[in-house]
Amino acid sequence: MVDYRRVLAENVKAARKALDISQESLALGAKIDRTYVSGIERGRRNPSLTMIAKLAEHLDTTPAALLTPVSPAKS
Repeated sequence: MVDYRRVLAENVKAARKALDISQESLALGAKIDRTYVSGIERGRRNPSLTMIAKLAEHLDTTPAALLTPVSPAKS
């Protein structure tokens, strides 16, 4: 079974870094605490669908993209 908390963690962090914004900046835009963003990126938090949508909006992506596993590189 796919660990969607881990998938979300990796995708939020990658999207944030692609936009070159800090956890604090993302948190301010989403009106949440920076430590909550950190918890999501570490796979420690289990955000609601509403929170995932809010993060996606501020990361210029979609909730579906944040929950889609990245395909492993083929050797």
